[in-house]
Amino acid sequence: MAISSVVKNFRDGTLLIEDGTGTPLNVTVQYEAGDFSISGLTADQKDLATYMDRGDLCSIRATTVTFPSVSFSAHLTDISDGTEETLPDFLVNKTNGASTCVSTLGAAADVYTVKMTWTIAEPGGGTHTVVCDDCRATLDMSEGDPSAFSISAQVLGSVTMT
Repeated sequence: MAISSVVKNFRDGTLLIEDGTGTPLNVTVQYEAGDFSISGLTADQKDLATYMDRGDLCSIRATTVTFPSVSFSAHLTDISDGTEETLPDFLVNKTNGASTCVSTLGAAADVYTVKMTWTIAEPGGGTHTVVCDDCRATLDMSEGDPSAFSISAQVLGSVTMT
């Protein structure tokens, strides 16, 4: 199979966020800018240590696990809702429509995390996905034209790309 000759752009992507319940509660991010970003990916997700011998490199070793980060923005439409899952309710507050959300790390986990799946639709058929497991999110809000959410998350689990 040949590599696609179609350049992907912001119109091709969708972002799905899921919790850790048996049948995951989820929210598809709506009214977004199309600026999903992931950074810090390496082959083994490890820091490198370089060891020197009197000023010359003598060894390189993989050491501590590293954690990629993701970010995206969305237009602010609703901060909270009694029955629907809004981004603040779902990602950080676990309130109102998202009050039954469970961390992807498990119900007894000390940290609330979610799964983020960025799907890129191939024009003419097919898809690509980037799945980020166990993401701990932070959310910022700003007033403007339009008012917006800015979401950042640390990926504490695996990243799978297909």
